[in-house]
Amino acid sequence: MAPAKWSRLFLHISSHGSQPLAHLVCTLPRRRLMHWHPNPGATLNSQILAEACSCAESLGGTKDGRWKTSIISCRPIMRESMGAGGRLPPDVPGELLGVALHEHPGLYFSILRTHRLVLQADAAFPHVMEKLQSYKARVSLDFEGFQYQLGDFCLRIGKCAPNNSETMRGIIMEVEYYPLSSIEKSRAIMVDFFDIWQETLAKKSLPGRFIHVESNFSEYGLSDHYSFQHTAVQYATCLQQLMAVRA
Repeated sequence: MAPAKWSRLFLHISSHGSQPLAHLVCTLPRRRLMHWHPNPGATLNSQILAEACSCAESLGGTKDGRWKTSIISCRPIMRESMGAGGRLPPDVPGELLGVALHEHPGLYFSILRTHRLVLQADAAFPHVMEKLQSYKARVSLDFEGFQYQLGDFCLRIGKCAPNNSETMRGIIMEVEYYPLSSIEKSRAIMVDFFDIWQETLAKKSLPGRFIHVESNFSEYGLSDHYSFQHTAVQYATCLQQLMAVRA
């Protein structure tokens, strides 16, 4: 690790202790999602998750409760949506992803990946869709685990599993940087933090690593100023990567 990179992170972690600076907290701080990518032939297990949590503590993180974000994959109810020839009309999306974020249980974000749209709605939205017999939930996944405060950063590390099941489908880490909401201005510090995280985790010789796949926010009409819609899009991208790993 280059000394300059360590010194930049030192200013944001060590000098402030384990609590964020309240006067620097943005309304919508920048976040970045990473998911665990196992080595070929390796499998997921709870020990990997435990070691990742241990890394957060070894960097000085203080455990600060639990978190949970849910994703629901909805498909059109075929008898209502099929057009002539037994196919969906081109204007009917074949999939609707719903994201319920842990810090805003009253909100629901719907993502149409094929149309590059992300919409904010009430938490009752999926129930309304089913009553209208347009879309029906097919798969429901929960991302949940522990939250750690680390200076100006907040780490959320947890597993991805089907609703009401202990079967692990993936491991995810959400990094939140309190002082900035600009994606571009926070990019360097996020990369530096991720490099330090990877070096710390590498000492444990685990069968895999965390990776970050960039979401194309501009395709969804999202600006540089971070918002809940950005987080929803990142979870959709992360889910796609987790499913690709399992395929």
